Amino acid sequence: MKLRELLRGIGLVETAADLDMEITGVSYDSRQTRPGELFVAMAGYETDGHKFIPMALEKGAACVLCQEPWQGAATRQGTVPWVRAEDSRAALAQLGRNWYGDPAASMVMVGITGTNGKTTTTYLLKDVLEKCLGAKVGLIGTNQNMIGEKVLHTERTTPESFELQGIFRAMADAGCTHVVMEVSSHALCLHRVAGVPFAVGLFTNLSQDHLDFHRTMEDYCDAKALLFRQSRTGVYNADDPWAERVTRDAPCPLLSFGECGGQLTARNIQLAADGVSFDAALDGETVPVHVGIPGGFTVYNALGVLAAAKALGVPLTESARALRSSASVKGRVEVVPIPWDYTILIDYAVTPDAIENVLTAVRGFAKGRVVILFGCGGDRDRSKRPKMGRIAAELADYVIVTSDNPRTEDPEFIISEILPGLEGTATPYVVEPDRVKAIRCAMDHAQPEDVIILAGKGHETYQIVGREKRHLDEREVVAEYVAQHTKNA
Repeated sequence: MKLRELLRGIGLVETAADLDMEITGVSYDSRQTRPGELFVAMAGYETDGHKFIPMALEKGAACVLCQEPWQGAATRQGTVPWVRAEDSRAALAQLGRNWYGDPAASMVMVGITGTNGKTTTTYLLKDVLEKCLGAKVGLIGTNQNMIGEKVLHTERTTPESFELQGIFRAMADAGCTHVVMEVSSHALCLHRVAGVPFAVGLFTNLSQDHLDFHRTMEDYCDAKALLFRQSRTGVYNADDPWAERVTRDAPCPLLSFGECGGQLTARNIQLAADGVSFDAALDGETVPVHVGIPGGFTVYNALGVLAAAKALGVPLTESARALRSSASVKGRVEVVPIPWDYTILIDYAVTPDAIENVLTAVRGFAKGRVVILFGCGGDRDRSKRPKMGRIAAELADYVIVTSDNPRTEDPEFIISEILPGLEGTATPYVVEPDRVKAIRCAMDHAQPEDVIILAGKGHETYQIVGREKRHLDEREVVAEYVAQHTKNA
């Protein structure tokens, strides 16, 4: 592709390149740059991509797009061509649209943002659209990416913009008519979804998370609100305390949902161990709804799905019928099979609000003790650590404090910041930094009818220690324990 075509729609500050030169590709990681490519130097969150321009040139980059002033570099072939944009991250998003032919424009895009509930909501909505519209739906999110039923590996909730456009291209080429995707606050701030035309943008809720990046809850909320600026219709949780702020400057029509307020409301709510039931009411129409995922938060997830589907033209009765047969989501209140008379659940609860939600849900049906095993991620918001400890102490009968993804922090230091929330309470707790040993400890001391919640890892099959990603699948840990103890029985 000619450089001129690749740069279409990008406002350039300076140009020192032949715009008719041929470009063989685009890269933003100097380690993966190939000859003939345009290298995009981005001012990163952790490092500055401008530092890696020399490495990209050594790999054969034909041209550089930068954000900071740069006067080029002399090589054996002469001075390397370069162009400068006001924001290289925003430019990368447009480069992706141009390189891949703007594939999102040919599909119905749905973006879901919020602290909790994004993953479950995306899976449920994908299921509804497939059943009700006969659509082939692409999914992008925390657990995995999917093209119809084909599963693709993912590293982050929302991929980098150029990679994201490549995924859209693959989805469009495979015949996808719709895409349902999680949109993180990082993605909105860092232009990963810039230029994506969302037919519906959905806001689930907001609670404390990612304050290592956003600094304040107000900044975090305003980041989420960016989704509505590129959506044709906004759907939001009217019961959330941040609802007014997140919708304040929304330029699109809005559809609200909630238990206490909103246009789409839930009435006659019934919570049980096998799921939730309620009556959904909108514009004088009332429809019975059942979803086989336990917990009060499932009511909100289901309402969000019903509202988003309605905005896409799916009648309430059809969406409700589809939800009745929807399956649970991996790592979200997931039951792990064991042969004994207690229950083990795996849940991706990594925030104070999520810990409270899952504990409250389990307390609603547990006949025995509620036991929670959890830790906190390293190199992340430290202020939530004692809060999570306090919530665990208030809502669980027994607590095991362990490691999550310690990353570059000392696991025992992270635990020391959790413990103040537990100290001084009547709730018994133990500390075991080794997560595998902690799970075994929980199973060693399980009592009949207990419900043990393994919180924090969810769908993840690894643990990040230092900068190393080590294999750790809690399902395998439980299965190995079962195999060992049934063999020796």
